[in-house]
Amino acid sequence: MSQATYNKMWTDAQKDLDIQLQREREEFLQPEKDRVKAFKMLAISYIKYMQIFRNLETAHDQLIHQQKRTVIRQVLDGVIGRILEMKKEMVELENSEFHYIDNILEDLKLLPEDLEVPIPRYFIKEKLEVLQQREKILDEILLNAGLQTQKPVKAMTFEEAIKMIQVAERARQGRCRAAFMKQIYLEEKRAGQTKHEIQTGPSPDDAATCIQKVWRGYIQRKKTEKMREEEMIFLGMSLPPHLKATSSSQMHAGQVNALQGEVQARHEEVFIEDKLRETEGPDIKETLQDQIGRCFIECRHIIGKFPDYPTKEAGGSMAMLSQKTPEQVAAELAAKKEMALQKKAEKEKKEKGGKEKMKGKKPQKTGKKEEEEGWKMAPSNFLSIMEEGNSQYKAVWQNRDEGWDFFQDHDPELIKEEKREEVEEEIRVQVDELMQQKLENLKLAVDGEKSDKQKKGRKSEKKKKTTTRKKISEMEEDLTPDRTIDSLYRELVEEGLLIKAKTVNLSDYVGEYSYLGTALRQVDIEPMPSLADVRQLIALYGILPLGSQIVHEKAPVVKALLLAGPAGVGKKMLVHAICTETGANLFNLSASNIAGKYPGKNGLQMMLHMVLKVAKQLQPSVVWIGDTEKIFSKAVQKAEEEMNPKRLEKVLPKFLKALKAQDRVLLVGTTSRPFDANLKPFCKVYQKIILIPRPDYASRFVLWKHIILQNGGAITNLLNISCLAKVSDGFTQGHIVQAVQAVLSELRLLQMTRKPLRTAEFMTTLARQDPVYKEEEEIFKAWYAKTPLGKARSRALAESEKAGKGKTKEGNKGKKKN
Repeated sequence: MSQATYNKMWTDAQKDLDIQLQREREEFLQPEKDRVKAFKMLAISYIKYMQIFRNLETAHDQLIHQQKRTVIRQVLDGVIGRILEMKKEMVELENSEFHYIDNILEDLKLLPEDLEVPIPRYFIKEKLEVLQQREKILDEILLNAGLQTQKPVKAMTFEEAIKMIQVAERARQGRCRAAFMKQIYLEEKRAGQTKHEIQTGPSPDDAATCIQKVWRGYIQRKKTEKMREEEMIFLGMSLPPHLKATSSSQMHAGQVNALQGEVQARHEEVFIEDKLRETEGPDIKETLQDQIGRCFIECRHIIGKFPDYPTKEAGGSMAMLSQKTPEQVAAELAAKKEMALQKKAEKEKKEKGGKEKMKGKKPQKTGKKEEEEGWKMAPSNFLSIMEEGNSQYKAVWQNRDEGWDFFQDHDPELIKEEKREEVEEEIRVQVDELMQQKLENLKLAVDGEKSDKQKKGRKSEKKKKTTTRKKISEMEEDLTPDRTIDSLYRELVEEGLLIKAKTVNLSDYVGEYSYLGTALRQVDIEPMPSLADVRQLIALYGILPLGSQIVHEKAPVVKALLLAGPAGVGKKMLVHAICTETGANLFNLSASNIAGKYPGKNGLQMMLHMVLKVAKQLQPSVVWIGDTEKIFSKAVQKAEEEMNPKRLEKVLPKFLKALKAQDRVLLVGTTSRPFDANLKPFCKVYQKIILIPRPDYASRFVLWKHIILQNGGAITNLLNISCLAKVSDGFTQGHIVQAVQAVLSELRLLQMTRKPLRTAEFMTTLARQDPVYKEEEEIFKAWYAKTPLGKARSRALAESEKAGKGKTKEGNKGKKKN
């Protein structure tokens, strides 16, 4: 698609955003008593923001224009943050991580696919070179340490080895015999020919027929190819030859422009900045000096003495060169003093009046929460960002004539405006130094005042002392002050604590949307979440905050995330997907991995310090703890006593407290037996708990199809995928993958053309595995009901049931009276 298409997409997204912002100002400022209506308002806004997010992301990724991309990026970060804020409000309203809004999707005429969270491509594109270099360094360290992951060599039994040798030897003998028989056949054929045929060769008729056969076949193949091409052009499925050539050249030119656009814009910025400094720099310097000199003289005439030059922190000459006169400045200062005195007097009166009232009356507890008007949206950190980007779009880009800009790579006039401010700031710093010296000379010459350099020197000495004390305290906390990040990174890789993440995208976690969620909730049955819901939560809580620094600092971020579910549902795959989509480092702090490493309290403290230091410096980072229930287990098994799995139990809360808003570090725990852990400390560490169930029928249907095609299989009428999805009820994704890989061996793939796949082939391999039984699923449900969010959900359901019963009783009483 052309740049005009993506420009239109951007304008449409900005129009929708403008409507949405206006709607938020009207609807969300007023409190809402009905929680159902409030949730519906939130859900509609969430869907609208998701559509805006998708359009802005594609426009940001495909547009070449640098100034446009910066504006889109600002709005895009604001929209992402607003989506996360709305998700938090929806969770608090429904007391559930999973929401089912089929009725709203029907009203808006949308599909469940429109709720899929798009992952911005700039997460990886902007730091692609850094990630590639880091991957090379990681591979080098693993190779030098002898830790490069290789395919494990399976040990063969004596019988298997003999069988393989026999197969190879029989194949060799068969090839030799075939070659020998072919030689004998040719010799017999030659002996059967007459001497005349050998001498004269084949007859001219035979030679002519042979040539005709080859030529006619060649011509016919050419004709059929031409007819096929004409048919495809007629149907509109391919372009004509002359258009094909231009389209390929245009695509190549577009790629070249995309690559050159960024470099060109960078060179253009430097060129424009140098040109502005040369042409407009002297004029700016002279005007600033004249304005500051006039300000000195005016203050001397009005106040009677020269003013004090403001410091850099106060704004320097910017504070002096405000548009107000010295008389107005003096009047403002006097007014401020009067206001401060009035405020102090009012505070004193209020304090005295409050004390007198408290003496006469006892404090009464009033149920303010009950008297509240209703639900109200919490204040947002991203509305100002979106409004600023929206106003910038309206002021600059909405009605801008871009007919002259054919390449759509950059706008030199906008670069001039941006760089002019930077040049002015640079020149202002130089002018401030000169004019400060001039002011001191004027004070000495006219008023005879001395400069205050000695006092300032003393203040600076005090500041230096305080900064040195702060640095000393920081150095005491830092356990590795003399070591570089590279050396710490190398040590963590060699110890196996920093591992290489597998390249898995979140889209590879295949699963379908749950279409029975709303129906089950209407009957007061809590449905199990679908794999699409899990994928959505991983994108919202894991990927989006880690990918954007602005979103992580201002959004309601989750520091620790728990993935709980039976074995084989893809918990580790989701951890690797978070790292792949954000380019994050992966630290493995599982109990089995850290066993015997960094022993003792000091060793454990050093290990966590190194992990935290490297994770913060090379952010984003993911700290993964597999089988995390062992850390918080009620009783350690005898076989696991040597690993000492509970050594991280007391240190993990401190580790999370050390993470600040600007640190893009996420702690992810995975567990297949969460009910073995103590619940209170477990839930204190992990803020968000995502329960991953076994796949339902729709997800299994999609999974079978996807995995068979992924492993090289072909789906025909003989393979009933619906039957496989029904039979595999209770089995996880891991079971299905193992069954498909066991059936589709190399030999079976070679036989695919002659012998297509049948449904019965997968039954035997699937039957050898143990499924997830209903009892185990009920245990997971019961455990999740004990978590804080699960308890809140069960309370909400109980209250709704009571309210429903109360209404029915009142209705029955009214009927009896009648």
